[in-house]
Amino acid sequence: MAIPVHYSFRNLWTRRLTTAMTAVGMALVVFVFAAVLMLAHGLERTLVSTGKPDNVLVVRRSATSEVQSFLAREQTRTIATSQEIAAGPDGSPLAGAETVSIINLPKRGSGKPSNVSIRGASPQAAVLRPQVKLVEGRMWKPGSSEVIVARAVASRFQGAGLNEKIRFALRDWTVVGIFDAGGSAFDSEIWVDADQMMQAFRRTVFSSVLLRLRDPSEFDALKARLESDPRLTVDVRRETDYYGAQSEVMANFIRVLGLLVTVIFSLGAMVGAMITMYAAVANRTTEIGTLRALGFPRRAIWTAFIIEALALSLVGGLLGILAASGLQFVSISAVNFATFTEIAFRFLLSPAIAVQSLSFALLMGLVGGVLPAVRASRLRIVEALRTP
Repeated sequence: MAIPVHYSFRNLWTRRLTTAMTAVGMALVVFVFAAVLMLAHGLERTLVSTGKPDNVLVVRRSATSEVQSFLAREQTRTIATSQEIAAGPDGSPLAGAETVSIINLPKRGSGKPSNVSIRGASPQAAVLRPQVKLVEGRMWKPGSSEVIVARAVASRFQGAGLNEKIRFALRDWTVVGIFDAGGSAFDSEIWVDADQMMQAFRRTVFSSVLLRLRDPSEFDALKARLESDPRLTVDVRRETDYYGAQSEVMANFIRVLGLLVTVIFSLGAMVGAMITMYAAVANRTTEIGTLRALGFPRRAIWTAFIIEALALSLVGGLLGILAASGLQFVSISAVNFATFTEIAFRFLLSPAIAVQSLSFALLMGLVGGVLPAVRASRLRIVEALRTP
């Protein structure tokens, strides 16, 4: 014989103040847990969305980022003549050599310096990266000291606004355009003509070659041929895989550190739930004895208290997820460990994170409710009924 479920919910409602305080404590822990997962997921989504599945990025072998990669002009020409490359609107191969470097700019307001990626883009950049769209101004003129900057960079750094000037490589560069990259990693970059950038930095080598496959199924053949060519010494990756790897180190660091803090907080929440449930057992000793006298078995008493603890944690979990969902409107910036430059991204809630957070809340409720439930189920009928 089982105790009706509404019995457990009724008892929670009877102790509204205690229930609310315990639920809020659990909600705070779930909020932190969900926020950590959302932060890591937002970073991964930002970097992975940077790439296109039919784009291929070629960098120097063993280079972990474009900043560390060096390709000679002869190598980039060889790569750009690959037969697997798609043709552009004008019939030319959709491939372009780019160079990437890091500059230091002061932030607006604080004046504190921070690293920013600057990309010497090829003439094919706009076609290869359709997610990058100008929202203000115009593109740079070839052969001029002009740049376009991401909207997030323009708002965060001094001199990066439209028609303002940025100084790097012993030259002043005029900002002639603002672009939006749709939440990808390019939203944290400055773009300039590749030839002008190489002249300014006195560089004779490129960082990478970006190309569009005419057929995505030809990737393996292209990879095998280029990586086996002794003249090149390169790694060939799909653009999505390259940027996915860029997010791994930082995303894992966020998860490990955040989850460590969450586990510490969760211990307090579980103790709070345990105290609440022990208090419920102490206040309802006579009631428990009556249930046992009416014929309800120990298992039914145990189950009723476990349901009560899970219901309490469910309320806290839902409140925590609801509060964490508001973080999706928050954008933050952090240093990408792969490139040591600042990258802007958002908290991002997914169905998987919501399920994980709710499961974590239920786990806290279960752990916090087991011992009080065992205590309630082991009360002797005579002793329970004698309790004043």
